[in-house]
Amino acid sequence: MQTDSPTTAGVPKAVAAPGTSAATTYRPRRLRKLAWDLIPVGVFAAIVALWAGAVEAFDIPSYLLPSPQETFARMANDFPLLWENTGVTVSEIVAGLGITIVTAIPLGLMIALSRVARQVVYPPVVFMQLVPKIAIAPLFVVWIGFGIESKILLTVLMTFFPLLVASISGFRILDDRMLYLTKSMGASRWQTFRYLRFPSALPVIFSGLKTSATLAATAALVAEFVGANTGLGYLLLQGTSTLDTTLIFAVLVVLTIIGIALNYLVELVEWLLTPWQRARNN
Repeated sequence: MQTDSPTTAGVPKAVAAPGTSAATTYRPRRLRKLAWDLIPVGVFAAIVALWAGAVEAFDIPSYLLPSPQETFARMANDFPLLWENTGVTVSEIVAGLGITIVTAIPLGLMIALSRVARQVVYPPVVFMQLVPKIAIAPLFVVWIGFGIESKILLTVLMTFFPLLVASISGFRILDDRMLYLTKSMGASRWQTFRYLRFPSALPVIFSGLKTSATLAATAALVAEFVGANTGLGYLLLQGTSTLDTTLIFAVLVVLTIIGIALNYLVELVEWLLTPWQRARNN
């Protein structure tokens, strides 16, 4: 006579409660994950609520601290102006960050794999990093002019080093024993790079890319402070010169949205390119 057992061949079976199904079992887990993902939204909502409550409770005049309602109303009224200047600033950020990506990552690979490059190329790069970029920003205006090129150049210089260091660390993170193993199995250098070295370096590279993306917005803004007649930095200078605090806060909100969008865009690309990270997080 065969009897039911909670295990079969040493493998335990999942015993569900009467009247439940697999979908019902995993539903609380999905709800918990959704609630966890919504925490950042709740934090931002709490910040806006605290901002509005402080203005109301302490009766702060709008020329010192406008309320969220005034700020969002100004954003709606000046939407064409903000949209036009946002496009200029975003184009500077995207162009500068794109140049950084296509130059810093290959250079990081070369420095990581070549002792000659570490001795010849890396020291000048470190020296350039020690030079204060904001201090030499006016020189870019003198050399290149007030066009978008000077803003892109400053953005590249401020975002290059973090991504370069992350790329070097990522490409050198692989254990030498793994390289010996792939070589003993007959893998070519390209196969080792494609299936082992590059995937192992991606998480570290994306960490540096997130830092560079944050610096890109700051660099573009600083470059517009130095010399520009368009862009969000130019609008900030206009608002400061006329004591238009509401315009200043409207621009700051737009800049915050740009920074958040850049960060989530980098995270999305990382999510797409590192499926093994998704499996580990789940």
